[in-house]
Amino acid sequence: MKNINLALIFLALSVLSFKSDKPAYKLFNTEGNKSSYTKLIEDASEADIVFYGELHNDPVSHWLEYEITRDLHKIEENSLLMGAEMFERDDQLIINEYLDNFYESGKFEPEAKLWKNYKTDYKPLLEFARENRIPFIATNIPRRYASMVNRSGFEILDSLTDKAKDYIAPLPVKYDPELKCYKDMLNMGGGEGMKPSNTNLPKAQAIKDATMAYSIIQHWENGKIFIHYNGSYHSRNFEGIIWYLHQYKPDLKIITIETVIQEDITQLEDQYLDIASYIVCVPESMTKTY
Repeated sequence: MKNINLALIFLALSVLSFKSDKPAYKLFNTEGNKSSYTKLIEDASEADIVFYGELHNDPVSHWLEYEITRDLHKIEENSLLMGAEMFERDDQLIINEYLDNFYESGKFEPEAKLWKNYKTDYKPLLEFARENRIPFIATNIPRRYASMVNRSGFEILDSLTDKAKDYIAPLPVKYDPELKCYKDMLNMGGGEGMKPSNTNLPKAQAIKDATMAYSIIQHWENGKIFIHYNGSYHSRNFEGIIWYLHQYKPDLKIITIETVIQEDITQLEDQYLDIASYIVCVPESMTKTY
């Protein structure tokens, strides 16, 4: 009887030990082969531009953004630039003032246009830039202008003042409706045989991508590494922002990182092959930040 009890205890401990192996993520390269964080950092440190295509409510994305930034700063202390979709170009002045310690967060946060998850997910990045004297670029178009395009197309931007146009990529912007990212968006909300509900929706996405690319190219220079944080849709399949960057400078060395969600993270699903240089695979059971 004693031996049976000991065997049951051993079996229970073995099961618990097996279940304790619960990685928060697994990292794969673009071909779907398992990779390492060290290899990611090595490649990122040799790039001109590094994109982290996040899932906005995924805590692993936000943690890795911070860790990658911190580790790149250790390697390229004086060569790092930071920038994000989550900050709009007309807030650059107040961001610069905050980074220069003109005032504290109690003054900055009420005046800047901050996302609802700023304090948990993006404030650590901005504070890292502040503490280490790293330029932080607000890359995105003011949302009011993207909304105008969503309603009326690119042409409506011609009616803006020259001052307003300073916050947008130079007009007219190129637009390729055949890019997968825009074709997919065009079909959102329209099932088979149905007309898409808003044909301007991908144009609104494109004006964001074009403006973010323009913001990056305005501040990047040879010898610098610009790390950019954005929603995955803006850099997936090396399209979106990256397509526009190549219009300015085709020979940029770009590394992309993307987060995906899977029920089983032991291997990468075929649908995620080739979407990025590195794919961070997170289990479906992971908690969300909002």
